[in-house]
Parts: sequence; structure tokens; C-alpha cells
Amino acid sequence: MNLKKYFIRALHRLQKGPGYTYKELLVWYCDNTNTHGPKRIIKEGPKKKLIWFFLTLLFASLVFWQWGILINTYLSYNVTSSLSIGFKTMKFPAVTVCNANPFKYSKVKHLLKELDRLIEAALERILQPAPGNSSENASLPLDLELWHQIPLVLIDEHDKDNPIILDIFESYQAAGDNQTAGGNQTAGGNQTAKKYKLAVKLCSHPGSDNCTYRNFTSAAQAVTEWYILQSTSILAKVPLQERIRMGYQAEDMILACLYGAEPCNYKNFTQIYHPDHGNCYIFNWGMDEEALNSSNPGAEFGLKLILDISQQDYIPYLSSAAGARLMLHQQKSFPFLKDQGIYAMAGTETSIGVLVDELERMGYPYSDCTMNGSDVPVKNLYSQYNTSYSIQACLRSCFQNHMIEICGCGHYMFPLPEGVNYCNNEDNPGWAYCYSSLRSSIRHRQICIDSCKETCNDTQYKMTISMADWPSEASEDWIFHILSYERDMSTNVTLDRNGIIKLNIYFQEYNYRTISESAATTIVWLLSSLGGQFGFWMGGSVLCLIEFGEIIIDSLWITIINVISWCKGLKQKRVQARYPDAPPTVSELVEAHTNLGFQHEDAGALPGDEALPPEPGTPPPNYDSLRVQPLDVLSPDSDVE
Repeated sequence: MNLKKYFIRALHRLQKGPGYTYKELLVWYCDNTNTHGPKRIIKEGPKKKLIWFFLTLLFASLVFWQWGILINTYLSYNVTSSLSIGFKTMKFPAVTVCNANPFKYSKVKHLLKELDRLIEAALERILQPAPGNSSENASLPLDLELWHQIPLVLIDEHDKDNPIILDIFESYQAAGDNQTAGGNQTAGGNQTAKKYKLAVKLCSHPGSDNCTYRNFTSAAQAVTEWYILQSTSILAKVPLQERIRMGYQAEDMILACLYGAEPCNYKNFTQIYHPDHGNCYIFNWGMDEEALNSSNPGAEFGLKLILDISQQDYIPYLSSAAGARLMLHQQKSFPFLKDQGIYAMAGTETSIGVLVDELERMGYPYSDCTMNGSDVPVKNLYSQYNTSYSIQACLRSCFQNHMIEICGCGHYMFPLPEGVNYCNNEDNPGWAYCYSSLRSSIRHRQICIDSCKETCNDTQYKMTISMADWPSEASEDWIFHILSYERDMSTNVTLDRNGIIKLNIYFQEYNYRTISESAATTIVWLLSSLGGQFGFWMGGSVLCLIEFGEIIIDSLWITIINVISWCKGLKQKRVQARYPDAPPTVSELVEAHTNLGFQHEDAGALPGDEALPPEPGTPPPNYDSLRVQPLDVLSPDSDVE
């Protein structure tokens, strides 16, 4: 019951309003606020009132302007980077070692035989050897069908508007279907280098005029690129297990291993197949067992390896660099050696001192990084290796997805989703043209860049590399004898300086650097800055803002009551406009009824006839002139004009 009375009183209070007008409310606020300026407006003379009004308006505008700048700065979510140095026992990084050459030539030669004959014949025609210097296989027929799928051509650009294109095994032909007479002409000697450019011709399908030419400044680059495209098509049809068998095996490549004071061997490495480098081997990957900790900094407590790269068994036209490719990375991460790997040269001892940088980025809304890649819209094709997310994996997965969508097949250098095959010249004749167009497309590249995100936490290994000849001339004899015996159980020397590499990988020191991000602006900074500006320009505080909020609420309250009163007045005016005459009073109705009774008697009423009194609610006889419908019985649905 008390609660009901409370609500009734509150309703009456709301209907009544604050009890004063806008002017009274404004005067009250200026007289009682703690903000400097408004009080002077109402208490000073006319001239000072104008001055103080202008100053108050000016400084209030400055406050709101500064507030806008501060809020915009806060909502930009800027960060500051801080560098801290710590000291702790650290996990030794995962070490991936590969051969620069992906396959042993002796095991893959039968697949590349026709390809090698083609490139040898092409080089002979380009270099124009003297008579009698032709190769022994020059008389054997060439598989030109393989050549025509992705040919090498010479381009004469003396006439920029109409360059002449020469197929090395055919005749000259003008660009854009313009044929030039001539037989199987070739350019000779130094004139080829001066007058022609070697290019790889890529067409959307055989016999099509929709072709593109990949130009190179050096014939060596063009031959290597052409050979990679052709060999990619051939190797894409070879099963994975067969490719692994044709690569370098761990027991042949890893001759010696020592971690700290503990011996190790090739069984301590995890094998993965890398399309660029064939069989790669990872030490301390952390997939099947706990990652190893480094007991102390220094070369004596790191990883020591002796590798044999068997340079004499390299594919001559595929791998122009000799050595070992290695990379340091985090545990359970995929090694992208083409981007982040380094070479170790044969016949040297390479020492790699490692320093650790830990990066800690702030997530949304401060940066667009991801913790584990779950919020990235690109399907990670490298998840089949059970590795962690990285932006390199995302970019390559994105490219492969576009390749599959546009070209209808996947590129040999990237993992495949289920149900998709690698591209090859037989099943996908225009794959090289599609791949080249996609790789040079800025739009598709930007789509992948926008879709992929950096990881919020990352560990980078900074390397200091030094090299020395190894073994020395004085010791190479006995070292090669021992290593040859341990690997092949032979007393003959089967190793030489061109195939041996020694690696020392260690922490230079246990100091590690942490580069972390923190918010440049926080909510505490924002509130203090807003209050500082308000206090500086107007001498205000939070209580002044509450006072200002109070006057806003009272103003709205008065406005609502005034609107309601105006609506009621408008309704009454509409009713009065429909019924302009005022309704009769009770006395007027009684008088009219009495007068009508007398008129009835004068009209001939018989004696004894008694006029019955009218029933309650019965209108008098002059009904049309006296009837007025009371306002309180108007139908709520009637039109009141």
C-alpha cells in the first residue's frame, strides 16, 4: 500500500514538473554552479555580462574541441613498443637442414632424360658451337612435343613496335601472328647476347594466341626458370613416397652429430619432405618429445653437425647453388627455408651464434594479429603437418587455394587439399600460363595479404655467422678417411672437400630481448586528460558535469510538460471549433421546459387533462434548437474537426 502511494506521489510530481520556467532554471544554474564564468554573467553589468558571455562561450568551445581530439586519439588505439632484456635458461631452437639439391641425379635421371636432351640441344643452338663440337646425342630425335608445351624463344627487340620472335627449334615468327620468311635460322655467338633476349613462352592452351613472354636479362636465368617449370610438371606426377626415395637419406647426409656433451645421430632428426629441397631433417622439433634446453651459452654447449651433400650427384640444370640449406625456428612450426633459410658452403666450418628476440603484439583493436589462426578466413593447408600457424603458411595456402580455384589444379610447391591433383602439362596444358598470371597478379596478392594476419606472439632468432675452411689441408686426409670408413665401411676415401660441411649452432648468451607492445592511451589517460582540459579552461570538475546534467534533465522535463499542455490546448480548440455555441445550463433547460408547458395549455388543453412530466432525459419539444451533446459523452472514435 505504501508503495502504491509512493508511485502515485511520484506520478503527481512528474506531472507537476520542476515548478519553474526556462529563464528561472538558467538563472538558478548560473547562480549555483561551481563552473567559473556563468555566475559572472548574471551578476555583472551589461557590458561585463557581454564580455563574460563571450569568454564563457569561447572557452566552452575550446573544451569541446580538445575533448574531440582526445577521444579521437583514444579511439585510434595506438601502441608503444618497449624493449626489455632478460636472462633465463632457454629452449634450443628447432634446426632444419636440407640439401640445396632436392634429388639425387642418379635416381631421377630416367625421369628427366628427355628434358635434359632438349635443354642441351637448345643451348647448342643458342651458343652456336663450332662444327664438330656437337654432342653425341645431337643425331638422336628430340621430343619436341615436350618442348612445344613450354618453349624457350629468342626475341629481337630492335623494332619495339614489331618485335620478332624466334623459336629455337623452328623458324622466325613475328609477334602477333606476323610470320617472317626464313628457315631454321639461329643467332650466332656474341650477336645472340647483343641482339636477342631469351624468354619463356607461356600460352593459355596449345596453339593459342593468348600468350605471355617471361623475359630475362641472362640466358642462365631463362634456362633455369624453364627447367624448373618443365621438371615441376614431370615430378608432380610422381608419388610422394617415390620422391622421398629419390632424395638424400638421413643416414647418408648426416655423418656426425653432437649436442652439448651428448652424442646424437640421424635418428634424432625428424624427416619431412620439402618441395624445394627434397628430404629435410629437423632436430629438436618437439613433435614427439619435449624440446631440449640449452644448459649454457657458448659453442661447446650447442649443436655440432657434419654433413655430406654429395655435390657430384646434383641435377645440373635444376640446382645451380651447392651447399646445405638450414633454418632455425620455433618448435612445432613449419620451416619455410626459401624465405628464412641460409646457406652453408661446402668445404667450410660454419659457426652460427644465436640471439633470441621475443615479440609480443597486442591484439584487437590495437592490431590485426591472431593468436592461433582460428580467426583467419584462409584454410591452412600446412595443418596436415600438425604445425602452428604462421603468416607464411597462410600466404602460401591462400595462393594455392586461388590456384586451385582459377587453374583447376594445385602447384607442386605447396600442399594440396583432399581431392585435388598437382598441375602437369598433360592434364592441364595451360597451367604454367595460369600460374604465371596468378603470381604476377597484384589483386590476388593483395587479397591474400588482407586475409592473412601476423601472429601476436613470435620468437625470432638473430644469427651471427662466421666461416672457415674445413678441414685444413694438413688434416683433411685423416678426417676424410675416418668419415668415409664410418659411413661406407670402406678404407677408400669416398668423401671430398666439395661435399663436406661442418656446422656449429649455439647461443651466444642467455640474454634475450622482449619487444612488447602496450596501449599508448588507456581509459585512465582519457579521463584524466578530459578532466585536465575541463579544469584548465573552465575550472570545472566532475560535480560541475553533474550539475550541467541536472539542468539538462530539468529542461527536458519542462519541455515535455509544455508539449503535453500544448497538445491538450490544441485538442480543446478543435472541439470548440466544432461546437462554437456554449452548451445550455440546467436553469436554462428548466425554464425552456416550463415555457413549453404554458404554451401547450394555451393551445387548447382540456380541463382535467394533466400534462405528464417528461421522463428523465427526454428533450424538450424544441429539440432541434436546444439539444447539445455534452463533451463527456463524445465517442472516442468520433471525428472532432
